[in-house]
Amino acid sequence: MNRYLSFILCAGVAALVALGLIMLASTSAWVNGQEEPYHFFWRQSVMAVVGIVGAIFLALVDPSLLRRFWPWLLLGGCLLLSLCYVPGVRLDLNGETRWIKLPGLGQFQPSEIAKSVTMIALAGWFARWQTEIPTFWKGFVVPGLILGIPFALIFFETDMGTAVGIGAAGFAMIFTAGVRLIYLIPTVLLGSGAFAFLVRTNENRWSRIEAWLDLENPVHQLDKGLQQWRALLAFGNGGVEGQGLGNGFEKFGHLPYAHTDFIFPNIGEELGLYGTLGTVLCYVVIAIAGTGIAAYSTNVFNRCLAIGLTAVIVVPAMLNIAVTTAALPNTGLPLPFVSYGGTNLVFTLASVGLLCGIHRRTRYEEKPAGVLSTSQTADLRL
Repeated sequence: MNRYLSFILCAGVAALVALGLIMLASTSAWVNGQEEPYHFFWRQSVMAVVGIVGAIFLALVDPSLLRRFWPWLLLGGCLLLSLCYVPGVRLDLNGETRWIKLPGLGQFQPSEIAKSVTMIALAGWFARWQTEIPTFWKGFVVPGLILGIPFALIFFETDMGTAVGIGAAGFAMIFTAGVRLIYLIPTVLLGSGAFAFLVRTNENRWSRIEAWLDLENPVHQLDKGLQQWRALLAFGNGGVEGQGLGNGFEKFGHLPYAHTDFIFPNIGEELGLYGTLGTVLCYVVIAIAGTGIAAYSTNVFNRCLAIGLTAVIVVPAMLNIAVTTAALPNTGLPLPFVSYGGTNLVFTLASVGLLCGIHRRTRYEEKPAGVLSTSQTADLRL
């Protein structure tokens, strides 16, 4: 089975991309302000082709080339994120500045690029200083800065959902690499406290949490809790078997952003519990395949990168599903491969291409090399 992990990975991704295009054809035709009913569907189809071509190219590229140029890739990613703070370049949409518009490139979201670039940079650093991972400076402080700078730039855009996603993915890699828990645990506690403080002092974010805690309140149902309340109604309408493809009700202007962040409830309404569980299963397959590719990688860079890229895909999916089912407050994250969004689709497919490239260069007859031995890791973590 280990030799077919990339095929399993691609099968899960292909199912999600196909589902996304089908649901866009069903939901995006009813988006207000569009003269062409299938504008979003056709645009997403083009970006899917671009993403697949890019993924194939990256699958053929030796990951060691990325290891060589990771400082420049990280610098480029941070510069793009910095443009989100430049008037005239940034785009202010819904009170947030996640997007930029450059001549010849059009509108895109730099944070989608930064997610993959940050994982490459972290993997490159750990591969270069793998014997120093237990130390404070080279094993904890510098990797923390590599992750912390893009995290801060994204967080203050204010794209808190993406920031949480990249932070969780980076933490997964740092933990897997073997950084000592004596450094990680206090950092997580302090970071959680700071995050809670910033959310509490942000009126817009705190009002979303208040609405989430009391969704049955009619006041919240017409304001900050509107999306999640209508999402729950969509799941209820769908039941087990669903209303049938194209027969959903909430997409007719009742559920805002039904073709982007809240496309998952439309899957539940039209395809029922079978559709939503099938979607979740695809992400479970991706998580298992990506983790398997990491486990059997024969060098530190490939293993760390595979863990990071898998987390970059799976963590946002978990957050989106949790938000749309009202298990978490609204964060505004797309559902990878399914939601409308060209930048997200292209660079998430690029991550899949890199995972396949890592898998192609794995020799299964060799025992995977670890960062540290089992006994060393156990001693260091204590």
